[in-house]
Amino acid sequence: MKETLRILVENLVDEPNEVTITETINDNNIMYEVCTTSKDIGKVIGKEGKMAKSIRNIMKSIATKNHVKVTIEFVGK
Repeated sequence: MKETLRILVENLVDEPNEVTITETINDNNIMYEVCTTSKDIGKVIGKEGKMAKSIRNIMKSIATKNHVKVTIEFVGK
C-alpha cells in the first residue's frame, strides 16, 4: 500500500525525490504521513482538498480489501 501511495504522490509533484512517507501500524490501523516540499503540498492537496480526498478514497478502497483502516496526513516541509 505504501508503494501505491508513493506512486500517486510522486506523479503529482515537481520534486518527487523530496517526497517522504512515514508508515505507522497499530493493530488493523495504518497511518501514513506524506511530506512534500512546501511548494508541492498545494498540488497534492488540490483545489478545495479534492486531490487529497481522491488519494484517500483510493487508499481506503485498497485498505478495505486488505481488512485494515488507513489514515493519511499531508504535511509540507
